[in-house]
Amino acid sequence: MLSKKGMGVSPSPTMLIDAKAKEMISQGLDVIGFGAGEPDFDTPSHIQEAAIKAINEGHTRYTPAAGTLELKQAICRKLKTDNALEYDPSQIVVSNGAKHSLFNSLAALLNPGDEVLIPAPYWVSYPELVKLNDGIPVIVKASKDNNLKVTAGDLKNALSAKTKALLLNSPSNPTGQVYSKDELKAICDVCCEHNIYVVSDEIYEKLLYDEAIHYSIASFNEKIKELTIVVNGVSKSYAMTGWRIGYTASTAEIAKVMAAIQSHTASNPNSIAQKATLAALDESQKCVGEMLVAFDERRKYMCERIKNIPGLDALTPRGTFYLFVDLSGVIGKSFQGKTLEGCDDFAGQLLESRKVAIVPGSGFGAPNYVRLSFATSMDNIIKGLDRLEAFVNDLQ
Repeated sequence: MLSKKGMGVSPSPTMLIDAKAKEMISQGLDVIGFGAGEPDFDTPSHIQEAAIKAINEGHTRYTPAAGTLELKQAICRKLKTDNALEYDPSQIVVSNGAKHSLFNSLAALLNPGDEVLIPAPYWVSYPELVKLNDGIPVIVKASKDNNLKVTAGDLKNALSAKTKALLLNSPSNPTGQVYSKDELKAICDVCCEHNIYVVSDEIYEKLLYDEAIHYSIASFNEKIKELTIVVNGVSKSYAMTGWRIGYTASTAEIAKVMAAIQSHTASNPNSIAQKATLAALDESQKCVGEMLVAFDERRKYMCERIKNIPGLDALTPRGTFYLFVDLSGVIGKSFQGKTLEGCDDFAGQLLESRKVAIVPGSGFGAPNYVRLSFATSMDNIIKGLDRLEAFVNDLQ
């Protein structure tokens, strides 16, 4: 028999939807994809040029397993400037993308049977990453009345003697919601009181709208800083998804464990990508602002369109590039004689009949929702939403 642990891991629904859409496109079909969680922009030219320079200068060999000293120093500068957090390079581990950083974090923290609190809706990989590291995911449902964010009280109610960590994501994929300073402070107090580690996924921190402010929970006091592993990277903010660079900031003790694990599993992150990331962090941030302007224009358009489609509803995202759409008003209706029992049926029929790819909320722990990414062109958004609206109007 194959590994029970491996067979118990579900494939990523976001990747499956994206692969299905690309397969249909390769067959010559006109598919509009709202699935992929990556910017549609090219990596900024100065970052590309730094990578080319690194190749030409021969930076093509192994680096230290946890990343080069110069990149760790740049990450420390970034954390101090952006997040008011002081770290030493010995506390930084650079990995092959933020997902790898999350895996390392959980591998360093968990023993078999440890429980990890995961607010729902959650990013699809969180429960699977916990299971891969012998932990038990404990799903904490957030209320729509609280803008799909969990409260300190929700977390308290989910605590047990086996609770080891909290997986926190703000700005949130898939909801686009951002935890306020007061909300984070209350969560911080619960974690400090009960000595719960926090794995804080902050990968979308620079993608903010409507004057929203990102706070890192690690910045509230020294105790929560010691309990927190900050996870971040360059994929979303700098259109560098394929470069695969993520990083963590934690206590030196935790960083040492993560670095040891990584040294035996993946060795060092890509040497060329590390040089490119140095340019991303240290040089002009104008490119981030330019992408954000485009994302914001698309966000406003999508929110307005969805609001005017009967039966659909969505909270306005204050971060990320996702719109999380509530289907409660259309679940139970039928399309061409087939009843839509849930979000999977809705997404499947929409893809087959209208050639629009969206991600069902079942993979996010939210079975009456779907996620639409606005990290695609305005032309695609207009065309895709026209098709979505026509599909909904045809429901009986």
